[in-house]
This record gives sequence, C-alpha cells and structure tokens, in this order.
Amino acid sequence: MTILDKIVNYKKKEVVGAKLMVPLSELEQMTYFYRQTYKMTDFIADSERTGIIAEFKRKSPSKGIINDKISVEEVTQGYASHGASALSVLTDSHFFGGSVNDLLAARKVNQIPILRKEFIIDEYQIYEAKAIGADAILLIAAIIGKKQAKRFAKKARELGLQVLMELHDEEELDKLNEYLDIVGVNNRNLKDFVVDLKHSVKLAEKIPNNFIKISESGISTPDDVIFLKQHGFNGFLIGENFMKTGNPARAFATFVESVQIMQQ
Repeated sequence: MTILDKIVNYKKKEVVGAKLMVPLSELEQMTYFYRQTYKMTDFIADSERTGIIAEFKRKSPSKGIINDKISVEEVTQGYASHGASALSVLTDSHFFGGSVNDLLAARKVNQIPILRKEFIIDEYQIYEAKAIGADAILLIAAIIGKKQAKRFAKKARELGLQVLMELHDEEELDKLNEYLDIVGVNNRNLKDFVVDLKHSVKLAEKIPNNFIKISESGISTPDDVIFLKQHGFNGFLIGENFMKTGNPARAFATFVESVQIMQQ
C-alpha cells in the first residue's frame, strides 16, 4: 500500500466523522459560506504579483516535521506582504499536521486567495472549504475518477470556488473538464514521493492553454522558476522551501527578490 493509499483510506473515515460533528446544514450557516471569494486566476495573472502560491505546511509523510514552531498568521501575512499571488494552507491533520483552524486563521488576516490543500474525496469537503473561507480547492486526479472529478469541480463552481486540478502523469489528462480553472503538475510522485521537475516540462505542452498552468513541489531555486516560466507555466506552488527555514516569510521575500533580479 502506497502513502497515497493510506491517506485516502484514513480520509474516508475522517470525513464520516466530520459529517457527524458538523452536518452540512451547519456548514451552510457559517459566516464565510456567504462571502464573495477572490479569484485565484486573477491574482496569478496580476503582473504586480509573483505568480507564487506560497504554502503553509508543518510536516509531510516523507519529511516528517518541517516547521511546527511558527504561527499560520505570521507566515501567511509575510507571504502576502511580499507579493504572493495566493496562499495554500494544508488542512489535513493526521499526515500533514494542519487543520481547518489553520485556514480560518489565515483567512482572518489576509486579503488574497487561499487554496484549501486537502485530499478531497467527498462533496462534503467542498462545502466545508467554502464554510472555512477558502477561495479555491485542490482536486487530485490520482485519487478520484473522471466522473467524480467533473462532479466535484462543478459543485465547487456552484459554490463560488475555483478549482486547481493536480496531475502527475499523461494518463490523467482525460480528467480535465470545463469546470476547472487551474491545472497543476505535481513534480512529486505521490506513490513514492520522489521529486522530478521534468514532470512539469513533459506535461506542459499537453495541457490546453485555456487553463492557468501551475508547477507544484520540488521548486527550490529562482532558476527553477525561470526555467518553468520558459516552459509555459504561469504559477508555482512552493512551500517546503520556505517553511524549512527559521523565518519562512523572509525566505520567501529573498527568493522573490532573486527571481526579480534574474528577470531584469
């Protein structure tokens, strides 16, 4: 059984429990459920910003604890103030050390889009994402079927959320649909967690140009960003590279400054 299989199996049980604790009817009564969401595509396309979706992540199954000493408010505000186009907040607790409270906390202090980074296997989680203040959700092609992907994306759009569909290989391209807004290529193989930037390059030309294209994971240097831009990517989801430092916001600012210098 792969790490991804373990996560999905655990998530199925977790969602059952979440539905019992907070029924759908209660989610629909939460304040953020009715807020006007930010469009992540607009912020990524904004030339005044960096195109980077900066991630808050405490730990991962492959690396263990990355950084559990700092607050989500401090880090995400730092990212936003230095030009992040959007934020990504992990809400998985068991494997990544996050929670819905992390996203709620980030929402209270930021005025840019927030992506709920989660393993979505049930429509309930989409309603939950809207209720806790997310602007976009992640759908992972590897863990849902083609019909499910379309149904989930359609529901997200109905709720005013944008959708980032994450791909890992060419076989998953058939899960793209008209309700998606952004397509991300994860350079990390979720079966063995090996990282290879070539995944993004190989898939870039096969992804229709009507989608915003994002490269995810394994982006560790400004050179990587320049390289990926040259291969058609509009945005970059980066987290661990900043979170592993003592001051993620400062690391982000330094990274952005280096990219800007290289582009001059």
